[in-house]
Amino acid sequence: MADHKDAIKRNKQNEKARIRNRHFRSNMRNRIKELRALVDAGDTAAAQAKLIETVSTIQRVAQKGVIHPRQAARRVSRLARAVNGLTTAE
Repeated sequence: MADHKDAIKRNKQNEKARIRNRHFRSNMRNRIKELRALVDAGDTAAAQAKLIETVSTIQRVAQKGVIHPRQAARRVSRLARAVNGLTTAE
């Protein structure tokens, strides 16, 4: 455990940030799961609408520093490719 006053404060700040980041990360993952479910169901219109919402969430999480910007770009790219695969399959 921390001994110095500044180390104790830093531990409190880290714990708050960890809880906040966990919320953003789980929200992002839930939106990705919902989009993947729409893609698996083959619902093109709903998937395209959900893609916009999901991309916005991913980019917001990356902007806050919860995930790395390259990880965000990779996730967006893969999701967009999956949704675009639906439109070409029809």
